[in-house]
Amino acid sequence: MLAALSIIPFLAIVWMSFSRVRLLGGVAADWVGFANWGRFFTDADLAWAWIRTAVFFVLTVGLEMVGGVVLALCLWRVFRGRNVLLSLLLLPMFVAPVIVGLLGRFLTDSTFGLYAWILRQLGYQGDILGSTFSAFTAVVLMDVWEWTPLIALITLAGLSSVPLAVREAAAIDGAGGWKELRYIVLPSISSILLVALLIRSMDAIRYFDIIWVTTNGGPADATKTVPVRLYETAFRFFDLGYAASIGLAMLVVTILIARVFVRLLDQKGLAR
Repeated sequence: MLAALSIIPFLAIVWMSFSRVRLLGGVAADWVGFANWGRFFTDADLAWAWIRTAVFFVLTVGLEMVGGVVLALCLWRVFRGRNVLLSLLLLPMFVAPVIVGLLGRFLTDSTFGLYAWILRQLGYQGDILGSTFSAFTAVVLMDVWEWTPLIALITLAGLSSVPLAVREAAAIDGAGGWKELRYIVLPSISSILLVALLIRSMDAIRYFDIIWVTTNGGPADATKTVPVRLYETAFRFFDLGYAASIGLAMLVVTILIARVFVRLLDQKGLAR
């Protein structure tokens, strides 16, 4: 079962990355050696897609980590109605990313979108998804809106494990709110934050749904990340050999990022 679902398809993709795959008249793969990989390392458009992916990764993961920790700390201080607030907070992460993209597209529509109307009242007259900067900002914020609650949930679970005795001792010694947060709370949940960072990083580096539904990678390729470029190469232009090379490169990058976080966790004694 494992071989059928993962190993055999993986070996097939490796073979495809060294081949020119033809679909007309039946599936056939002609060996082309390192031609696809040579194109991969010299493709300027793909290089820009990697840069956009890196920027998208840093912005989404960074904003989600900061926002999630802040929300978790706020909920941690709430004693009445915490379960109700937590339920409302977690609603976005239960919505399918495609639905989030459709909702975001309608809310930012220049003719009837609520957010577009609000921005017009503030003086912005442009089309949110029609200009490069605002479109990229919009898809980043949509992703942040959906997945910040996940970080908040994981962080809140970590905060519940902070020893109360240590916090009380710090209060007796005169440690204020900021010092308690900096020297006791955050160090106590640092491993939990690394786990949350690992989970979101693995997803953000290959994120596709919201971008494709809202902008299709436009305008002017402003939101065309590597996953979007991979999809177009494989299923719009049917260049499956080159798409296999891009997919394998994404796999390598994902593994390298995961190894960095796992090593950090191993240093804390949590990955054994």
